[in-house]
Amino acid sequence: MAVDLAKVAKDRKIKYFFISFVDLFGVLRAKLVPARAIAGMQKDGAGFAGFATWLNMTPADPDMFAVPDPDSLIQMPWRPEVGWLAADLWMNGKEVEHCPRVVLKRQVARAAERGFRMKSGVECEFFLVKPDGSAVSDDRDIQEKPCYDQSALMRRYDVITEICDAMLALGWNPYQNDHEDANGQFELNWDYTDCLTTADRHVFFKFMLKTVAEKHGLRTTFMPKPFANLTGNGCHTHVSLWNKGGRRNLFLAKTGELGLSKLAYHFLGGVLRSADAFSALYTPTVNSFKRINATVTLSGATWSPNAISYSGNNRTHMVRIPDPGRFEVRLMDGAANPYLMQAGVLAAGLDGIANKRDPGKRLDLNMYEEGRRIRRIRRLPLNLLDAIRLFDKSKLARASLGDEFVSSYVKLKLDEWASYGRALSQWELDHTLDC
Repeated sequence: MAVDLAKVAKDRKIKYFFISFVDLFGVLRAKLVPARAIAGMQKDGAGFAGFATWLNMTPADPDMFAVPDPDSLIQMPWRPEVGWLAADLWMNGKEVEHCPRVVLKRQVARAAERGFRMKSGVECEFFLVKPDGSAVSDDRDIQEKPCYDQSALMRRYDVITEICDAMLALGWNPYQNDHEDANGQFELNWDYTDCLTTADRHVFFKFMLKTVAEKHGLRTTFMPKPFANLTGNGCHTHVSLWNKGGRRNLFLAKTGELGLSKLAYHFLGGVLRSADAFSALYTPTVNSFKRINATVTLSGATWSPNAISYSGNNRTHMVRIPDPGRFEVRLMDGAANPYLMQAGVLAAGLDGIANKRDPGKRLDLNMYEEGRRIRRIRRLPLNLLDAIRLFDKSKLARASLGDEFVSSYVKLKLDEWASYGRALSQWELDHTLDC
């Protein structure tokens, strides 16, 4: 056992541990375990009833056990007596095939078999809103173009700096914080690292931000499009592939176009080829498609893709290449499951490498103004149902991510779509009550 959590608890004065996992809908679940019991939990896991979460199980299924990964330990900066642990799910002595963290770990293992290691970073946009969610929390944040507004950022100084200080203490190396393009919207950036660690940190970041915001009487939302007239919450993902030891960036090429190697372009080709089907992972809610298919917002741009395309340092495309040695996928939104979106990118990229997928020529144009005139470009799904159907039929998804995972995810998402379809909206009443 590489890390003895009982000893760590004693050395660091940790009294309690959260043993946590996220379900297929990205909901964070946990049990709070006293330090005296952590040795047993490290060996056998904490017991859960799987049916009580979004994991496509029934009440007849046996106990599910969340086995903590000791390497994921995060000691909460605002409550140092508590340690947080990401866990993998087991049942009947086997890993749960559709546990999101397990799905990602298997892609990481597939990459390692080929001598690859994916590193990634995420840009988590979020709104600070009033407790009832009805409006942004700052009544003075009303500019049409509020991006980088120093005064609005200063008015949320206490929340933003508490989070940034926490990330500094955790060694995440945060490097900038800003007010984003929508009123009440912010983004905090920290260093990229191995994709599994990035996903664990992404999960914890969302929990930490919500907790700290509540302490300050505010509410945080990562909802893709919480306000119809404002820019939505993206979760742009920066990707690079390294050698197995993690020391050499295999995407970087001094002589390659825009500083990318042939390997990088094959990986990109795979990402583009599967973007429509894997939208089910990247933009996973009904609300998601109100962000990527949005009309012009108050600021003048949605900053979201409207087609499957790539370019250089151009933010109107689904993928941009801002610097040599990496690219940014701009499709993901704030509702994306941190593990599943990383797993999707890696699975698609490995397929691109294996089959030497050609991403085609990049488009050096403004997609928001000229994109509709391009006839042969592939479009993103218009709604969640279309995305789920494409995902369900994807041979790559089933071959790489697993039949059981895909079937479980599709079943639950179709149930979600059916629930949405049964709901009566104000729009329907406004437009058809007198028909």
